[in-house]
Amino acid sequence: QVRLDESGGGLVQTGGSLRLSCAASVDSFSDYNMGWFRQPPGKEREFVAAISRFGDQSYHVDSVKGRFTISRDNEKDSVYLQMDNLKPEDAGIYYCNAGPSLNGITRGIYWGHGTPVIVSA
Repeated sequence: QVRLDESGGGLVQTGGSLRLSCAASVDSFSDYNMGWFRQPPGKEREFVAAISRFGDQSYHVDSVKGRFTISRDNEKDSVYLQMDNLKPEDAGIYYCNAGPSLNGITRGIYWGHGTPVIVSA
């Protein structure tokens, strides 16, 4: 069983930054690739970024490349998403996911409750 708790969302102006955190309660955090997905208002949940079990590989969708960075700390059983130069289209509920494929095509079965990101124009 894996429990994921996201934090760090909030309201930010266009061009601002936020850092999302996801703390995992799991026997072996390093057994899992970790990922971030988001669900914009009225849309389907979409893949944002993923990182390999030991952090040596990561993948970001084109729309966030150069602005978002996924990272993890296996000592703290945590994964992070640094989001810079935020745009209104980045708004949505951000979810942490345990076990996705690095390209996000396959989603893991464990999800957090989500944290909202609101970007004002």
